[in-house]
Amino acid sequence: MPHESISVFDMFKIGVGPSSSHTLGPWRAALRCVDTIKQKASLANVASVTVLLYGSLAKTGRGHGTDIAVMLGLCGEDPVTIDVNSITPKIHSITTEHQLLLGGELMIEFPVAERVQFLFHESLPFHPNGLSFLVSLKNGESWSETFYSVGGGFVVKEGEENGGKASIDLPFPINTADDLLHWCMKGISISEVVLENETAWRTETETRKGVLQIWNAMKECTFRGCHAQGQLPGGLQVRRRAFDLNKRLMKDKIYADYTEWIECIKQGGNDFTYILDWVSCFALAVNEENASFGRVVTAPTNGAAGVIPAVLQYYIAFCDGNTEEKIIKFLLVASEIGSIFKKGATISAAMGGCQAEIGVSSAMAAAALTECMGGTQRQSLMAAEIAMEHHLGLTCDPIGGLVQIPCIERNTMGAIKAITASQLALQSSPDYAIVSLDKVIKTMWDTALDMNSKYKETADGGLAIHIPLSLPEC
Repeated sequence: MPHESISVFDMFKIGVGPSSSHTLGPWRAALRCVDTIKQKASLANVASVTVLLYGSLAKTGRGHGTDIAVMLGLCGEDPVTIDVNSITPKIHSITTEHQLLLGGELMIEFPVAERVQFLFHESLPFHPNGLSFLVSLKNGESWSETFYSVGGGFVVKEGEENGGKASIDLPFPINTADDLLHWCMKGISISEVVLENETAWRTETETRKGVLQIWNAMKECTFRGCHAQGQLPGGLQVRRRAFDLNKRLMKDKIYADYTEWIECIKQGGNDFTYILDWVSCFALAVNEENASFGRVVTAPTNGAAGVIPAVLQYYIAFCDGNTEEKIIKFLLVASEIGSIFKKGATISAAMGGCQAEIGVSSAMAAAALTECMGGTQRQSLMAAEIAMEHHLGLTCDPIGGLVQIPCIERNTMGAIKAITASQLALQSSPDYAIVSLDKVIKTMWDTALDMNSKYKETADGGLAIHIPLSLPEC
């Protein structure tokens, strides 16, 4: 069996909310469409571009901002660097002027209702998250490209193998948890295995710097979310809660920045309820930012972006984890567990329900926390297994197609389960474990295949139909 090469920077991507599969993925697909136009012809020769959204992208695309994402991608905007405050005015301009600046260079006619089509009753065979770009040139020629957003911001072009990425030979090739454990038997930790594998792409210094950039984006998102007030967009009238919770927990403490904020949190002690409230606050903050088209990190997806930052913030604030080395170790371990889930099952809710997002992120965080707290390699894998075992069968049924209810609260639950799973593993002997991580991954995939499609990010079942919301047209 060939080993798929997935980097830490594939699992953790800086982007814009609210969804990695429905926002970031389609955005990247649109950027690739622009690149194809430049290669095949030139932007100046384009007469029109039409986007067709299929399956889950059609059914929950408006709530997830898929239409917004593809328009920004066609404009050549980068999800990593775009000023998130510019998104609303840019989209307003396109929808009112009926024009789009293709690739940032050519103004083309773009009546949105005609150019972004939601095909609610059509699906493509490879994956529920399919989209096609129909490009017409001024000379009458035309062509189309089809992409699949397969979860976590990963995009595969139809007919492409391995997402168009070149195969990389890793020092420690890994597809399964057993593969990982095999290499760890040589006396090295999970984080050391991952760090060594990353040298196949770049130097260790560059990897460490990049991981800290990922952490900085998570940190800024958490801090920003704890200090933002108001109501989330989309029509559900969901009030931001992290602001009020942060204010209540901080009482009258004064701080100027993140560093002082963390110090104030530490001063509050180690009461169980106090810690529980903070973990919830951290997770709420990130996913409220995600729901507001804020800058977040896929971990491994946007819908589950709050779990890993919340557990890492817990480790920093309450477990003496506030050093660069410890933070790097945490994120390296988490990324490897996520990549094993992606290879053996899925990280796409449209394929596997919410077990593929919150469940995977909880497993990633549990394993990372366990190694950082001194656990063995087997205990780390045991923690990941425990966390996923208690997310099996979790459905994805977002009300109104919005990544708000139940998604935001689920991140708090995933974070708490991760910490609990880690504690259980640290107090257990993995030698007597009955269920392995590989077995639970296989079970998760079997469950995904058996799960009714109405519980896979279609808004056709569950809470989505019992509390319906009619979203406005774009």
